[in-house]
Amino acid sequence: MNANIKIFTKSLLGIVSIWIFAFLANEFTIFRWDLTEEGRYSVSEATMEVLADLEEPLEVEILLTGTLPGGMRRFQKSIEETVKTLNAYSPYPIRFFYQDPLTLPEDIREEYIFTLADYGIIPTNLHASEAGGKTTRMIFPGVVVRNEEYEVGTLLLKGEKGMSSDEILNNSIENLEFEISTAIKRLISRHQHAVGLIIGHGEMEEDEGFGVVEALHEDFEIYKIPMEQAEKVEDLLEFEALIIAGPRELFNEREKFLLDQYLMYGGNLLVFLDPLAVDLKEAGGEGTVAMPYDTGLDDLLFRYGIRVNKDLVQDLNYGYHPVVAGDFGDQPQIVPLPWPFYVLAGRMATHPITKGLDQLQFRFVSTLDTVKADGIRKTPLVFSSDYSKVLNAPLRVAFEDMTVQPDVETFGSQRLPLIYLLEGEFTSYFKNRFIPEGFAKDFFREEGTMGRLLVAGDGSLVKSMVDPSSGEPMPLGEEPFGENMSANRDFLQNAIHYMLNPEGLISTRVKQYQIRPLNRVKIQNQKGFWQVINVAMPIGIILSIGLANYLRRRRKYEKGYSPN
Repeated sequence: MNANIKIFTKSLLGIVSIWIFAFLANEFTIFRWDLTEEGRYSVSEATMEVLADLEEPLEVEILLTGTLPGGMRRFQKSIEETVKTLNAYSPYPIRFFYQDPLTLPEDIREEYIFTLADYGIIPTNLHASEAGGKTTRMIFPGVVVRNEEYEVGTLLLKGEKGMSSDEILNNSIENLEFEISTAIKRLISRHQHAVGLIIGHGEMEEDEGFGVVEALHEDFEIYKIPMEQAEKVEDLLEFEALIIAGPRELFNEREKFLLDQYLMYGGNLLVFLDPLAVDLKEAGGEGTVAMPYDTGLDDLLFRYGIRVNKDLVQDLNYGYHPVVAGDFGDQPQIVPLPWPFYVLAGRMATHPITKGLDQLQFRFVSTLDTVKADGIRKTPLVFSSDYSKVLNAPLRVAFEDMTVQPDVETFGSQRLPLIYLLEGEFTSYFKNRFIPEGFAKDFFREEGTMGRLLVAGDGSLVKSMVDPSSGEPMPLGEEPFGENMSANRDFLQNAIHYMLNPEGLISTRVKQYQIRPLNRVKIQNQKGFWQVINVAMPIGIILSIGLANYLRRRRKYEKGYSPN
């Protein structure tokens, strides 16, 4: 009992002290004091910079409405609290209101739901227990941010494949500042960084580049760069990042020198490389053979500290490939069959680029190894599942293998790294070598400034697939026969944002909120005591202060009163 009295006394003194301090401070200044360990009610410096650029009030339409179960109600409350926190730090008001798209008038409802889909806000079926039965309703877990002229929307409920419902909710709550601040930045941004897409080596065929442009056009200006037209390093330095996606032809020494010096001057390079050639047109019947081929980039990457191996990964967490299973009348019957070469990777590093992402889809991906490179930090970002295997080149690729049940015992490899991020001051590949003719030695750098290099052993990771029914290219992560979207689009967006400014808004994606469950034993044994602390004591303090103030004022006026 003595221990409880001590706790009560300390709690009382602490609350009174805090109240007195807050009362006195509020008399002289307006302030916010975040007492949470995680900084739940504070915002990052990057978010502060975005809010400082506001020139007019904003409106946030919260689409998650209605009667919700406990976890989703906590998510809804967190959205509202995040908007209020942003408003507290904003020079202009950020107001919010709730709107359920399903309650809109019928003549505009369907069009508005399609607009939300364009923003990536896809409705989700919410299952809940109500009045002893099960209910299902459609919810829209996102927000729309608008000013007087424009609006943008963003989906807020996101998580990795395999996460539980509670983990997805907590992850989504942790990312609220990033998602809403990014939407605000996208709405008010006056300047877009330039991103270059290297072409001229068989990188993109037909509409395969649609997905890159569709994913990045809201935040960046995308340009195609024919390397044969680049004459000097300065031509490439105009671009904040360069993307090389699945080249099929050899880079010559002049082009390699330009890329090398771009990285030495602090550039950001994303390389999605196919080390093996796989011709799916020849995969019918007995199949074809995947053979290594040279793009000229292997020795360049090796110098920087990374090697893309001449192999292919198979995984039991796989996607589907369409094959012709026969004819129905005069029409071929196309059936999607599972294929371990199409790896669905859902193991993500806790990094601003990948934290909380859903699985990525790879189509013929190779493993990566790191090699010694002084001063370079190497971070694996994405891994295969616990049931993977590696096939070394040359290897057979045949559609008929889809009809054979995979031998699980052969899939004994775990967590194979599929994407690496390298950061640091790189050493030039051309150090102690002859530089190509036509370049001035005065501008040649043997050691670089801070640069970033992202490498994946799959060129198709950022290439669009084509819808066979319409012939139209599809956004990254969508496939004609898949049931779920992959996170390829989000990954590319996050990667570019991080590489351009790792201390920017993307850094808020690593924010973590700890869930602190109550101690059930203490609840049972000390229920009455903590009810007094949390309920009765605050009321008692307020009543005591009010009574003291009443007695002080009464005494003061009684002394000042003198009858005639």
